[in-house]
Amino acid sequence: MASNRLACRDCHAVLNADEEICPVCNSTSLTEDWSGYVVIAHPEKSEIGQEMEVTEPGSYALKVR
Repeated sequence: MASNRLACRDCHAVLNADEEICPVCNSTSLTEDWSGYVVIAHPEKSEIGQEMEVTEPGSYALKVR
């Protein structure tokens, strides 16, 4: 886990520590307690992206607590 990053509890998007609202799903439920990191460039073609129900390209945490 990168200590200067947050993850959204709703969509698992990885954000900078200074962000207060998730730009992907507009949630304010953010946490520092996450692990695993995946970058999804083409969610419609990615098996992991489809499994995680990702619709927007970006960086995502695999596990969020």
